[in-house]
Amino acid sequence: MKCYKKDYPRPQFVRDQWVNLNGRWEFGFDDDNVGEKERWFHEFPEMKKINVPFAYETKVSGIEDETAHHYVWYHTKFEIPEPSQKQKLMLHFEGSDFVTKVWVNGEYAGEHKGGYSRFSFEISNLLKKGTNTLTVKVEDSLDPRQPRGKQRWMPENFGCWYIQTTGIWKTVWMEYVPEISLSHVKMTPDLESGTLDVEYDLSIPDYIVSSELEVEAVVFFDGDTVARNRVMVDRDIIRTIIDLRSVHNKKAQWGVFMWSPSDPQLYDIEFRVYYKGVQQDLVASYFGMREIRIDGPNVLLNGEPLYQRLILDQGYWKDSQLTPPDEEALIKDIDKIMELGYNGLRKHQKTEDERFLYWCDVKGMLVWSEAPSSYVYTDYSVELFIKEWIDIVKQNYNHPSIITWTPINESWGMPKIETNRTQQHFSEAIYHITKSLDSGRPVIVNDGWEHTVSDIITLHDYDQSGEDMLEKYINYHDEIMDTRKYHCHNKSAFANGFEYKGQPVIISEYGGTAFVNDEDGWGYGDKVSSEKEFLERFEALTMAIKKIPYVCGYCYTQVTDVQQEVNGLMDIHRNFKADARAIKEINERVRF
Repeated sequence: MKCYKKDYPRPQFVRDQWVNLNGRWEFGFDDDNVGEKERWFHEFPEMKKINVPFAYETKVSGIEDETAHHYVWYHTKFEIPEPSQKQKLMLHFEGSDFVTKVWVNGEYAGEHKGGYSRFSFEISNLLKKGTNTLTVKVEDSLDPRQPRGKQRWMPENFGCWYIQTTGIWKTVWMEYVPEISLSHVKMTPDLESGTLDVEYDLSIPDYIVSSELEVEAVVFFDGDTVARNRVMVDRDIIRTIIDLRSVHNKKAQWGVFMWSPSDPQLYDIEFRVYYKGVQQDLVASYFGMREIRIDGPNVLLNGEPLYQRLILDQGYWKDSQLTPPDEEALIKDIDKIMELGYNGLRKHQKTEDERFLYWCDVKGMLVWSEAPSSYVYTDYSVELFIKEWIDIVKQNYNHPSIITWTPINESWGMPKIETNRTQQHFSEAIYHITKSLDSGRPVIVNDGWEHTVSDIITLHDYDQSGEDMLEKYINYHDEIMDTRKYHCHNKSAFANGFEYKGQPVIISEYGGTAFVNDEDGWGYGDKVSSEKEFLERFEALTMAIKKIPYVCGYCYTQVTDVQQEVNGLMDIHRNFKADARAIKEINERVRF
């Protein structure tokens, strides 16, 4: 892709002038919460060093303290040759958990609440020529009301919950942005019409005469210019439609090149902002032309039935936990998932580094995008979840690899949804909020069971007998799809008052078979002790699902071992536990 820059943290909205602030920072614990009172943002006390963006709990951070510390501080310096009057300097945090407060040169820049979404501050008026200081305080807790994902809220790991992640855990960077600039671009492909719907969000100073302001989009495919669209700006947010069809292009179906797992074709696009005919801003991006929709019991991709072979991906690494060691580690994971014969993944309880989504776009890996869960239901947890989920959807909307939104998993954060109408309302609200932001993708509000409204019905089943699983789903379809208890954790497929309406059905968690010599680790069902035993069970379970006529996909648990959970197809070091070719053959074997 023309826009690709190695290690660039936001690959769908690229500018040339940026500074990566990752590296060795000063760091300290503030267990008595005295740092603000003692004004550490003016004079930072000498304490520890940390490797940003790795959380202090990790080995690669240089600290490796797994104890929960609720107040932590960071401090670094950066150079500014000469503050510009014509450019803004934006400070971006890709992810910091949970409440982040920022000071530049001792002056307060702002704060953000939430652990998984990107946030930014304009710091132009806080800068000086020469050396500048950046001080960050992060407040975290074991509060189960926070959207935590797989982070534990107890002192020790338990079940499938792992060591907490506190503070900065994604890239911190700065970007020089013109005074007249684009803030955000939303791109929606329309395959049937061969067009791209584009919504621009601009940052415009008050003195600008809008009639002399224009935005141009130039679209390229394989290096050739295929479309150009220029519109006058008469407000901060404008929409336009770009026609991509070409009668001269005989290779493109419906006049456009389509994105799919087998052929992930992508268009480059440049956005240019002009004032009085002079270019003010230039942003590089890309998009894919694809359509995902529901047609009765089928999920269709580009008008064709899609059988989804997914794997659950929690995105943990041994020494860096939630933070990928580097961009190559992200690429390696995708390549190995493809080597196992999967055409997609369910990114579980985590908003991954956006470079991961870039490589899924490039390589043709389907993605279910999920939110981190909270674990109690209160007004505060509802408020926190909704705000962060909206941010996640808006930030990742343009990635063609994302084909499904899964905001809630297994009733986490709404534990009484089966019978409690208030919690049911919450799930319905999340569904409709998501649909209001993105009408094109399917939404699964409560993945696994106790569905209210949902575009796909997903079931979690960790039965370890392929024969029993096949018999259950073939012979007891009606019982499974009503509100009676069906198979897993004594849960119902639907919450009370809701019923099956013919949606597609996917077994979105199964398997989870532990294959390891470690007696302390766990998986679902009895462990296996040999590769032969594992492959036999994997084949029996996977082929049983493929034989269920009304099921149009599955998701195996999981890619790698994670801390105490040892049910990965790879260990935590990314070594295959069984022959990848054998797993690939089973995954790609004809269904019936």
